[in-house]
Formats: sequence, C-alpha cells, structure tokens
Amino acid sequence: MKRKILLCTLAAVLLGLTVALITGAMADAKWPKSSSGSEKTNGKLKLDSSYSSDGYFMAACTKKSKNKLKLRVVKDGETLTYDLNTDGDYEVFPLQLGNGKYEVSLWENVSGKKYSNAGKISLSVKMSDVNVCFLYPNQYVNYTKKSEAVKMADKLCKGKTEKEAYSAIKNFMTTSFVYDFMKAASVKPGLLPDIDGCYKKHMGVCQDLAAIMVCMLRTQGIPAKLVIGYADKNYHAWVAVFLDGKEISFDPTAALNAINKPKSYSVERYY
Repeated sequence: MKRKILLCTLAAVLLGLTVALITGAMADAKWPKSSSGSEKTNGKLKLDSSYSSDGYFMAACTKKSKNKLKLRVVKDGETLTYDLNTDGDYEVFPLQLGNGKYEVSLWENVSGKKYSNAGKISLSVKMSDVNVCFLYPNQYVNYTKKSEAVKMADKLCKGKTEKEAYSAIKNFMTTSFVYDFMKAASVKPGLLPDIDGCYKKHMGVCQDLAAIMVCMLRTQGIPAKLVIGYADKNYHAWVAVFLDGKEISFDPTAALNAINKPKSYSVERYY
C-alpha cells in the first residue's frame, strides 16, 4: 500500500514538473483580468479601472453604436486618442503616462468630422512600478494565449535569462520576417497593428513587426513598448525594451534593411 502511495506521489510530482516545462516562461506572461464588477459609467462611457495598479484600464460604450467612437485619455496636459469599437465590448488601454490623475472621455461622431462628448470619467492611478503597463496586451499590442507569436516566444526563450531571451527574439525577428511593401503602399491612417495576421504571413509593415516583437518580449516578463514617431522625417514604429534598468531601442524594420538606417528618432507616442 505504501509503495502504491509513493508511486502515485512520484507520478504527481513528475506530472507537475512536466506541466511546468511545457508552459515554460508563460508563467511570466501577464493577462488582463475580467471585470471585477466595480465599473463606472457616465453617459455612454463604461470604464473598469479595478486593476489600474497593474497599469491598464478597460473601456467600452454602454451599448452598440452606429457612429464612430473615439476615446480620449488626458493626463497632465498630454492627450492620447484611440478609436473605440462600436460593439460595446471592453478594450484594454495602457496607463503609460505614469501615476496620477487621468481623465477619460468618450466622443461620438455626429456628422462629417464633428464629434460630441458622450461621457467622461476620471481615475487616480498609483502603480508600484510604472513599467508594469508594458507587460500586458492592449489595443495596440493585441495578443492572446493562443497567439502563435506567444507560443514561439516560449519556445525560443525557455531556460534563458532576460538578456538571452531578448537576443533570441531579436534574432528571430531579423531572420524570420520580411517587410510588406505592398501593404505599406496602401495602409490607411488609424490601422492597428495585426500581430496574428503578420505572424501567419511572416511579413508586415513597421508597426506590425514592432508589435510582434513587443508581444514576444512581454510574455517573457520583459517590459517593452511599441513606439510611434519619426525616423528622420518618416513616420515610423519601433521597439523600446527595458533591460537592467536601461531602455534599449531596436528597429525591426531597419534591421531587415527595409529602410535606410535612420540617423535620428523622435517619439510621438507609445503603447
């Protein structure tokens, strides 16, 4: 009897080790939690800031809308504007402007380029680490546990240190992808990065490539942000990574020789 118990115990331990090995660094990945029920509404704006200490909030329209919607986030005079889905589904947005008071407002298109305010909610944010917002998926860096980029990151980085993981992901980006010149010629303003679609084709424009790399880094517990701004005089997207207390920039598009190596970068916004 004791032998059977011992064997069962050993089997359970081995099973646990197997599961841990299979999941690999997925344990480092952070995922937005479902609503805690402490939602706030004002007008047509619905907001859940239950996990603002983790660097994100969720926002939605209280009901489906036939009109275009914009979400505006303001803090200390700095403004970020997002498109918001019209289905009434929550979307995740980062609190990348640091600790303090945020004002979130919903704007609904009424005619032409005119929008009217449809709700406004303020929230106070206090994060113990202001870089925690760069560890979660959000509207611009949108991925799930089923994303192939997430699975590949786990495979590439299993058993590696953060520096080794960064090198492995950087090497993967520069050897496995190509720049999508056809998409670049037809891309429209406001188009969000497509991580899953880009990974499937192993090609994309600058923001797609940057978003994939950011996704892979974040799921390995490495804070990274998708940066949008100008490379010389060209509108562009690249990656910023936090390693050993320093911020390191990397440009997947330039690494693929899809553009001439920029002499300077200027940041407009980041996610």
